[in-house]
Amino acid sequence: MTEAQATVTQRRRISKIWLVPIVALVLGLWMLIYTLQSEGPEITIAFSSAAGIEADKTKIKVRNVVVGVVDSVRLAGDFESVVVTTRLDKAMAPLLREDTQFWVVRPRVGPGGVSGLGTLLSGGFIQLAPGTAKKRRSHFVGLDTPPVTPAGTPGLQVNLVSDSAGSVGSGDPILYKGYRVGRIDTALFDVETETMRYGAFIEAPYDDLVSSATRFWDASGITVSATAEGIEVDTASLESVLIGGVNFGLPDGGEPGDPVESGATFRLYPSRATMEARPYVRALEYVVLFTQSVRGLKSGAPVEYKGIPVGRVERVLLHEMQGDGLTGEGAPIPVLLHIEPARFGLPDTEAGVAELSRIVPAAVTNGLRAELEIGSLLTGSLYVSLSMIPDAPPDAMATFAGRDTIPSVAGGLEAIELRIARLLDKLNALPVETLLDRVDLVLADFGQIVGSEPMQGLPASLEATLVDLRDVLESVSANSALQERLLRTTTELNRTLQSLRTFLDTLDQQPNSLIFSRDVPKDPEPPAGVP
Repeated sequence: MTEAQATVTQRRRISKIWLVPIVALVLGLWMLIYTLQSEGPEITIAFSSAAGIEADKTKIKVRNVVVGVVDSVRLAGDFESVVVTTRLDKAMAPLLREDTQFWVVRPRVGPGGVSGLGTLLSGGFIQLAPGTAKKRRSHFVGLDTPPVTPAGTPGLQVNLVSDSAGSVGSGDPILYKGYRVGRIDTALFDVETETMRYGAFIEAPYDDLVSSATRFWDASGITVSATAEGIEVDTASLESVLIGGVNFGLPDGGEPGDPVESGATFRLYPSRATMEARPYVRALEYVVLFTQSVRGLKSGAPVEYKGIPVGRVERVLLHEMQGDGLTGEGAPIPVLLHIEPARFGLPDTEAGVAELSRIVPAAVTNGLRAELEIGSLLTGSLYVSLSMIPDAPPDAMATFAGRDTIPSVAGGLEAIELRIARLLDKLNALPVETLLDRVDLVLADFGQIVGSEPMQGLPASLEATLVDLRDVLESVSANSALQERLLRTTTELNRTLQSLRTFLDTLDQQPNSLIFSRDVPKDPEPPAGVP
């Protein structure tokens, strides 16, 4: 019997030494996940220059609280700017919106004063202004200068348009009745329209003062004007005199308009006087074709309706004349008029424009005409007068260069000349020769009548009649016998009437006087007895 032999096999076991790298791997993954979850967003900011920016040193602040440090600074691919890379705190992620702004804070001297003096010792830093837009962003373009109004500031943003720059610039104050309520954010020159465009910000709650009827004007400097009452000096605050400023308000007698939204555009007038001269915004344009000379009619000349200013003359449409074929001899001259509905008491809104556009055609049908009148005999300046002419020939509105036209009639000296010419035409049209022939016939008949025998004897008959009339008048004169007889008869008649009046009075008091005598004896009384 043989002995059984056991088979021995070696069992493979994982060495405990592998626990160390496994634990390290798990810890590394956990730390990676924790880091990814806890670290803030990484952003890039493009600046035109790296002045005042250093990697691992320049800080990023929000309301003077450090929220990050610049990681690196490098040139952009086009070598036109520098790109700053930084990682912010995780809590800053909601602040990174499309309208978030970054700029470098350093010592500056500007219209708003001196700023950033604290960075002389601590060094510059990058300021973050949180945005309020809905979309998020991680790549930004830094500002070269700090924004006048940071994003998210409560208030109203409006645009101002001016024909010239004047003395208004970025950072200048916006005033309301002398009190600072806002500022000019930006000032840019539009090359296409050749106008200055300003971005203005009105702080809350003063933004409620701005409506569709609000007007803005340049309040810089001092305005001096001479009037009948003396010399008037108009100036705003000392700040606006020194550095410039913009004022706003309502025109004299104006009513507040409708509320406006951010982004609304207003005209910036050179002065308050200019604003008062042209206080309205909405207007209609009409064209008048004048057949007479327009010499003395200038742009800006008033347009009046029965002596009331209702608009102004914009210009003579010389270029449009060629396009419409009005170049022949005797062709009318087209003049563009600017009519404001508010001058007629209508609202300075689109509704007022629509109402005026409905009224004018009906007025033209009833005789509304335009004519040139002399405004000054010294200068020879003209203005356009609109009036209702009852005997005007029927006419209707047409179009010229895409605008409605108002019929015209001759005015001024030319109207007088036209009337004289019409009078002379009527005189020339009279049948003068026929009238003279008839006058000759009438004179001949009159001569025959005068030379007839009855007419020759008429003076003698007339003289006899006058003699008889004189005798009659002498017979009734004061010293005539007829006058004495009349006086005597009148006296006797008066006496008779007086007696009749006495008789009637007696009869009224004693009706029995016709039967009994007037003196009635008293009743007898018996004598007293003798004792």
